[in-house]
Amino acid sequence: MSNQELLLRNVRLETGFVRDSNKQIVATETAFFDIHITNGKIKAINAKGQLKNSTENSAQNVKIVEANGLLMLPTFQDMHVHIDKTYYGGDWHAAPWTGDIKNMIRLEEELIPKLLPDSQQRAEASIQLLQSYGSTFARCHCNVDPVSGLKSLEHLLLALDNYKDSFTWEIAAFPQHGILYSQSEGLLREAAQIDIDFIGGLDPTIVDGDMKKSLDIMFDIALDYDKGVDIHLHEDLPSGKAVMEHMIQRVKESPILQGKTFITHAYALAMLPQNELEHIADQFAEYGIGIVSSIPIGQNALPIPTLIKHKVNVRAGTDNIMDNFSPFGSGDMLQKANLCAQLYGWTDEYRLNRALKMITDQPLPLDDQGKQVWPWVGADADFILVKASCSAEAVARLPKREAVYYKGKLVC
Repeated sequence: MSNQELLLRNVRLETGFVRDSNKQIVATETAFFDIHITNGKIKAINAKGQLKNSTENSAQNVKIVEANGLLMLPTFQDMHVHIDKTYYGGDWHAAPWTGDIKNMIRLEEELIPKLLPDSQQRAEASIQLLQSYGSTFARCHCNVDPVSGLKSLEHLLLALDNYKDSFTWEIAAFPQHGILYSQSEGLLREAAQIDIDFIGGLDPTIVDGDMKKSLDIMFDIALDYDKGVDIHLHEDLPSGKAVMEHMIQRVKESPILQGKTFITHAYALAMLPQNELEHIADQFAEYGIGIVSSIPIGQNALPIPTLIKHKVNVRAGTDNIMDNFSPFGSGDMLQKANLCAQLYGWTDEYRLNRALKMITDQPLPLDDQGKQVWPWVGADADFILVKASCSAEAVARLPKREAVYYKGKLVC
């Protein structure tokens, strides 16, 4: 859309919670508004009809869009996704599981050279998929390994650059084949001098065979180049707990990493006794260590309600869209919020509404007390329109994304 100004008419916004006689939240109030957007920002928000004369008659280039009562939600963030080595956009492939991470590494060493020639095109197809479901941001974990060198990263950067006007991102340099196991420290240091944001790691005990050395290399590179840390941790007990404790200690020693350190998967949390879980959750919150999850089901289901209770920053990600590790990723972050609600019994209006915190970094339309806090005048015009009466219904029913806007521009 070339127009610099947009008038979005008759859009539904949430305005508060409805409580019963026992002060329990039983519904969400909404009302209809007209929203004036200019230069990618929200310029004015008025009750339906109030903007019509002042805006439509004042500028020739105002584009008028009739929302027809669709609900406005903030756009989503996919906090963990691999689009540098996906099959998506190409032929169908199931995911052979060898039962052993090192066998999977050997398999990937054979597959990566076959994927590299058109990895940029498949990454772009994946970005389009994420956008179609309402995500305008992703943290992309990109292979850095002796097989691909920095080629996967170079191709990913080219793909992302082609969407810089409609998408934002962070990149984690990910040593999929192990820092020590594949002798990738040098490559990670090279990657750190390119346009990335996080240094990754992988199962430092079962893959690298030396937890402390592997973790210390990861942290040292991050500190040397002013990056964050985001590790893949699939290990169970006792090694998984030991990894998390060492990471807490490293962040404790380097406060600059507080709020910039994440543990993805963290399956060991699901195996901890409750008292140990509560203690480690307190430490995560105190030192700003976040948890990113693909919301697994079964024995690896994480104790997310406990983490949230302790105010740990818990976010969701797609992980694999379709690659040699999994063929199941849809790219739909709203589906992740829905899965959280199903797994943890968030069936009531309030907790369904709050489930959106898992998938967006923007304030939700209502704060925890029910005060309207989004959108606001001056905010970036990043939003989704869906056919739903409220956020709770959107999380529960997964409506089609009717429109996705990024800085006032229609993305899809």
